Amino acid sequence: MGEPEVHRTVEAVWQMESGRVIAGLTAMLRDIGQAEELAQDALVAALEQWPRDGVPANPGAWLMTVAKRRAVDALRRRQTQDRKLAELGRDLGDEEFSPDFDAALDEPIEDDLLRLIFVACHPILAPHARAALTLRLLGGLTTGEIARAFLASEPAIAQRITRAKQTLAAAHVPFEVPAPAERAERLASVLEVIYLIFNEGYSATAGDDWMRPALCAEALRLARVLQGLMPEEAEVHGLAALLEIQASRTAARTGPHGEPILLNDQDRSRWDQLLIRRGLAALDRARALGGDPGPYALQAEIAACHARARTPEETDWARIAARYAELARVVPSPVVELNRAVAVSFADGPAAGLELARALADEPALAQYHLLPSVLGDLLAKLGHHDEARAEFERAASLTGNARERTLLLDRAAACAPLKKS
Repeated sequence: MGEPEVHRTVEAVWQMESGRVIAGLTAMLRDIGQAEELAQDALVAALEQWPRDGVPANPGAWLMTVAKRRAVDALRRRQTQDRKLAELGRDLGDEEFSPDFDAALDEPIEDDLLRLIFVACHPILAPHARAALTLRLLGGLTTGEIARAFLASEPAIAQRITRAKQTLAAAHVPFEVPAPAERAERLASVLEVIYLIFNEGYSATAGDDWMRPALCAEALRLARVLQGLMPEEAEVHGLAALLEIQASRTAARTGPHGEPILLNDQDRSRWDQLLIRRGLAALDRARALGGDPGPYALQAEIAACHARARTPEETDWARIAARYAELARVVPSPVVELNRAVAVSFADGPAAGLELARALADEPALAQYHLLPSVLGDLLAKLGHHDEARAEFERAASLTGNARERTLLLDRAAACAPLKKS
């Protein structure tokens, strides 16, 4: 394996394992900032050593081993951590260390990743800082990817993350799952974090791949963990339902060469029926708990409409548009309104959807959001306005950071070009 291939392997392993490494180090050090620094040191070591020595059989365990040994060195330098150092020394010894990740994944409340999410979502942090910090620590996302997820500038997100780590360190926030009363207080932010991690995996904001399945799997796992931890919270089941149903489409969302396949063009026989059943069952649990549905339960109901339709033509778009209208009342957002415009275009025709989408053209939050011109291009093409549609698709392609999506949008722009007369 050549050096470029090894570096790509290192990057892939880091995306999958960085959250676990940082969570494990935070459990040892009780310092998120230092834990991230040591995890980054292990990443640098992998980039230096793997091209020379080869990729280890268990690369995730290798990263954890290197990071933990450096954590031991850091604790040794502190001199005030003698007891913890002795415990760590007994655990590590002189033998090769191989963490049992499979066992760790099975732990319910003791899960280090879940503990880290609750720490990062501490009430002393502003809501957006909680989500950004957790995406950075557990999602393995770059600052740029987080900025695009929040429709914010990269410097603003970088500053937000730095300040969040400093605030947690200064407050000596304990690394633990909080008591039930405090747990409920932090729930909204925890749900937002898991949702955003899933979304980044489902439609990657940057890179060569349209999807990052490891992120989807991690978010889905954490959602299921949270269901066991907080079974009386309807929105926990609502989020789990949404992620289960969305994940059911994974195999159908890309072609043989990784190219994106849009929802109405997907082979629905490839949708995972087990995940759909799990999602519908979670949605039933959310409804059974009563009360007005929250934003995740409402989105799960929208996803369920798609899941129940055996063909695109059977989709209940009127119901979906109504749910988006309800969602817009619960959590007003231009992105929700854009999705409602799409649903209305299917329920009432592309002209009705175009009117709603065009009304969002001056929304500051959507100025760099590639899906707005993408939707406009789609609706304009359906109405036969091909020149305008091509311009919108080209603008959308210029705004996306994902190579696969850019190719799709440029292909759609090319399809709008006028046919040459023979």
